[in-house]
Amino acid sequence: MPNWIPFWGSNSPEPSSPQTNTNAPSSTSNVAVDADIVRDAGELVTSIETRVASLPPHLLIISTFLVGGATALGGYRVYARHFRRIRNGEWVTPEMLKKRRRVKGYVTNVGDADNFRLYHTPGFGWRWPFKFRRIPSGRTGLKDQTIHIRIAGVDAPEASHFGRPPQPFAEESLAWLKSQVQGKFVYCELVRKDQFGRIVSSVHLKPRFLPGWLASGRDLSVEMLRAGWGSVYEQAGAEYGKSGLAEFLRVQQEAQSAKRGIWVHGTKGETPAEYKKRYREATAAGDAAPPTQSASQPTTQSTPEGGWWKRLFRSRAT
Repeated sequence: MPNWIPFWGSNSPEPSSPQTNTNAPSSTSNVAVDADIVRDAGELVTSIETRVASLPPHLLIISTFLVGGATALGGYRVYARHFRRIRNGEWVTPEMLKKRRRVKGYVTNVGDADNFRLYHTPGFGWRWPFKFRRIPSGRTGLKDQTIHIRIAGVDAPEASHFGRPPQPFAEESLAWLKSQVQGKFVYCELVRKDQFGRIVSSVHLKPRFLPGWLASGRDLSVEMLRAGWGSVYEQAGAEYGKSGLAEFLRVQQEAQSAKRGIWVHGTKGETPAEYKKRYREATAAGDAAPPTQSASQPTTQSTPEGGWWKRLFRSRAT
């Protein structure tokens, strides 16, 4: 066969030798680079030591003191903001209220239907799997260790206090609040201190999925109004949080229309604000007992004195 036809010749071309990549880094060059880095680092350390040694001793002492003081101050601020417990209402400072400090805590007790006791649980370590801090139990362990929280923007039926009779639905309203918060963690935005030393706060329930520092749970005040177990507090100094007064009134109107909770018999009943006003005016006037409720409010039919026997005798005599 002719030699000019490819691969048909008797003498096949010799395979070409592989080309050497001159751009690939060699181990020798790597060692040289590492040596340069070590040498430069050593020179830098030597330069710093020389400059520090040349400083006057008093300037070196002052610099060390300032750096240490700044570090200690920063550490204390982090501890005070994120790890130090607020033991009770006396520990709540005006600065906290001005900044509307948001705190997390565990509800140890619900006294009335619009306030409760909060054990402040800052930082971490209060729940599993990283639990190493303990919440005390019992009256002795919790003495002077809780914050008395007043839920902002709502008024619940008044329970029996100071010889006064309770309002209708006081027990039901209290039972609802206990089911929502007692024995649970909640988040409180501290707003102000009222005349009874309680800390008025916008309270949010724990979010279902996300952590509390990343998302806000349901507004407890709005949930109470929606369930019908409270009314909007509209007196001086009222706070409504991020929801606002308009939202509070809208939710209350919704509960009234649906006749939920205290509105089951309509809107003619005495509100908690009217109840407290009636007793407050009676006390100011020096009356031993306040006037009865207005005639427009639903009342139960009273039984004449003497029972059914005297009523029967009186009807025959007439």
